[in-house]
Amino acid sequence: MINESVRSLSNDEIAQLPVDRLALMVLADAIRVDTWNWRNWALGFAQDRDRAGLPHAQDAIAEAWGWLSAKTLISTKGAGNSFDFHDFHVTRAGHDALSRGLGYIQASIRLDVELVEQLEQKVRPQFLLGDYELAAFAAMREVEIAVRERSGLGADLIGTALMQSAFKEGGPLHDPAIHAGESVAQMNLFAGAMGLFKNPASHRRVDYDDPTQASEVILLADLLLRILGR
Repeated sequence: MINESVRSLSNDEIAQLPVDRLALMVLADAIRVDTWNWRNWALGFAQDRDRAGLPHAQDAIAEAWGWLSAKTLISTKGAGNSFDFHDFHVTRAGHDALSRGLGYIQASIRLDVELVEQLEQKVRPQFLLGDYELAAFAAMREVEIAVRERSGLGADLIGTALMQSAFKEGGPLHDPAIHAGESVAQMNLFAGAMGLFKNPASHRRVDYDDPTQASEVILLADLLLRILGR
């Protein structure tokens, strides 16, 4: 939730805020005053403010509105007969952003890339629902499944043991064409990812209070699957 009001800030403070943080504060205030036209909101906001530094603050607020639109947290109205391009409505993602906070939005932006198919279909929806722990675990599980399928190793091997058996010298996924040191590093990369991000979640509850961490685990899984695909 956005607790601090943009109206409580000085013009200099507004001008210095990161655009994403300012954008959510502006959006929260626009909802609070129940406006439907961002130009009207901006004019009303500036009306009783100190003139010193106001142009810089207004530029920052204009950037914030642009950021909200670019991230589809606001959009033009889909219904009605308004032809004023300043009219807007808060999207579902916008309401979601205000309820979950800036960390969620920043993490979602990190994941605003094309993921490999299995992560796109099975993991991204979990993350967007806020199931960060399950999304991170599921992403690493997809890596484990892919390694097992490509290596042909049995179900008796899981996690780090599976990675070590698959990528070790003489293992089914070992590539004799690459340097020995790189081969070991590749094995350790896969095994380390399993040991740190997949195995603990298999044995106990892992709380991802920071959605950014969960998004990074998903991106790591995406990288591992792309390496495996090569």
